[in-house]
Amino acid sequence: MDDVVTAKVKKILTEYLEQNHMRKTPERYAILESAYSLSGHFSLEQLKDKLEENNFLVSKATLYNTINLLQAIRVIVRHNLKDGTKYEASLRNLNHCHQICTMCGKMREVNSPIIVDAVNKARLKRFQRDSFSVYIYGVCSTCHAKITRQKAKSKKK
Repeated sequence: MDDVVTAKVKKILTEYLEQNHMRKTPERYAILESAYSLSGHFSLEQLKDKLEENNFLVSKATLYNTINLLQAIRVIVRHNLKDGTKYEASLRNLNHCHQICTMCGKMREVNSPIIVDAVNKARLKRFQRDSFSVYIYGVCSTCHAKITRQKAKSKKK
């Protein structure tokens, strides 16, 4: 995990816990650090595996409660996808676009400076933007090729 991002997310968590008179447990910080050490999108099962890999065991209840807390303070983002719920460390990449295949559910991050620039230039009334995610739905090249092959086969019959 990047040192600057690490310090920032830990500070956000610490301030939130202190302001809300909540305990600063090692489990909360271990889950946060593990989430930020995973690249890209991850499932709760992958996060649990990462924690176990680091010899840090937590109950499912602790994991779910902490993920909900991290979402509430906006350091983790949840994506509801065709293949299930995935999470992402949001402060590692504040502005990003996703392309999602409506056939297989595969998601990929897209670097699009044009979209980032357009969203950043958008004037929003009475609203302070922190970050954004854009979802572009369509059909990936693999699924498109399958569809094309199926059409070709059905025309031959």
